[in-house]
Amino acid sequence: MSSQPIDGREAAEQPSLASDRRGFLKAAGMAAAGVALPVGAASWASPAAAQSAQRSKDQPYTMKTRQLGSLEVSELGFGCMSISGNYGPPADRAQGIRVIRDAYERGVTFFDTAEVYGPYTNEALVGEALAPVRNKVAIATKFGFAIDGTIGLDSRPERIRRVVEESLKRLKTDRIDLYYQHRVDLTVPIEDVAGAVKDLIRAGKVLHFGLSEASARTIRRAHVVQPVAAIQTEYSLMERSPEHNGVLQACEELGIGFVPWGPLGQGFLTGKLAPNAQSAFHPKADLRADFTRFSPGVMKANQPILEFLKAFGQKKGATRAQIALAWLMAQKPWIVPIPGTRNLDHLRENLNSIHVHLTPEDLREIEAAFSRLKVHGGRMNATQMSQIGKD
Repeated sequence: MSSQPIDGREAAEQPSLASDRRGFLKAAGMAAAGVALPVGAASWASPAAAQSAQRSKDQPYTMKTRQLGSLEVSELGFGCMSISGNYGPPADRAQGIRVIRDAYERGVTFFDTAEVYGPYTNEALVGEALAPVRNKVAIATKFGFAIDGTIGLDSRPERIRRVVEESLKRLKTDRIDLYYQHRVDLTVPIEDVAGAVKDLIRAGKVLHFGLSEASARTIRRAHVVQPVAAIQTEYSLMERSPEHNGVLQACEELGIGFVPWGPLGQGFLTGKLAPNAQSAFHPKADLRADFTRFSPGVMKANQPILEFLKAFGQKKGATRAQIALAWLMAQKPWIVPIPGTRNLDHLRENLNSIHVHLTPEDLREIEAAFSRLKVHGGRMNATQMSQIGKD
C-alpha cells in the first residue's frame, strides 16, 4: 500500500462540475477522448487533432526546465500513481497510457512512479507508455516498502540490489533517472542505504539518488555518502511543514531539488470535491477514506481556503488548481510539483498553470490571506504519519 496520494479530483466531483469538464473535454477534441491507443504498440500515437482543438482554447504549452541537483526536468512533472489506484480502483490501462503520453506531448519530461503503486503495475504502465520516448524523459521510481500485505518498510541493501533489477525490467529501461527511498527505514542506517544506491550509480543502473519524506538531519547524513538530487515531500498551500522543519533549508544549502507531492492538497485545493466526498471514497482503494482532512465537518471548516482561492483566481483568470501549482513553482526555482491525474481535462488544466504569473505582490497577498486561515485536519492517518521523518 502506498502512502503518497497525488491529485484525487476524480473520485468524488460535484455533478455540475463534472458536466462542465465533459464539455471542456469535448471541445478539446473527441480524438483524444475516444480513441484508445493499442496497448503495447511500438509506434508513438500523437493526438494532433486534439492538440489543435485544445490550443485554440488555451495558450500553447511552452514548458521550461528546472534542475533537481544535476538532473534537468520539465518545470512541472507528472505523478503517475493515481492511475493505478490509491484514489479509487485502477483506471483502464489504455486510458492511463493515453494520459501519460498526452502529458509528454504537452512538454512534460519528468514522470514519477514507485514499485509499491499497484503494487508493481504502475511501473509497468509507465514503462510501456514511455518506451517510444525513453531517451527524452526522466523517470523517477522508489523502493523501500516491504510490500508484504502491510505498510512495513524494508531498505536493506540486499533488497535494494534485488528490487532495482525488477523495477528496471518493469520500466523497460536500462537505467532509472531518479531512485528514491520511499520512506526512511529506521532499522537500516541511512548511510547504508546511500551506499547501496551509490553502488548502483557506479554500475550505471541509477543516475540520481532521492529521498521521500526524510527529515533534514537524515538528508544531510545521506548527502555525505552520496549526493542527493531531490527530496520528495508533501507540500502545498495547506501543507507547509517543509518550510518549518528545516527540509527546504537543507535543500537550498546543499543544492538539492524539491519535488512536492500532493501539490493540490490531495484534491481538496481544486474545489471540485463535494462536501460529503469522503462517503464516496472507496473504503479500501482510496487512501483518503480515513484521513480526517476529508471528513465532512473538516472539509466544511476548510471552505474559507477554497473561497479565497476562487476569488484570487478570478482576478488572475485562473482556477484554484492553477493558482495552487503556480504558487509552488514561484517559491523556489528548484521546486518541481508532480500533480497526477487519469483524466485529460484535469491534465490540461494543471499544465496551464505554467502560464499563471504570480507577482511579488500576488505572493504577499496569498501569504497574508493564509496567515489568517486555519488548516483543519491531519494530512494522513496516524499509521502513515508514523513513517514521516522527524529526527
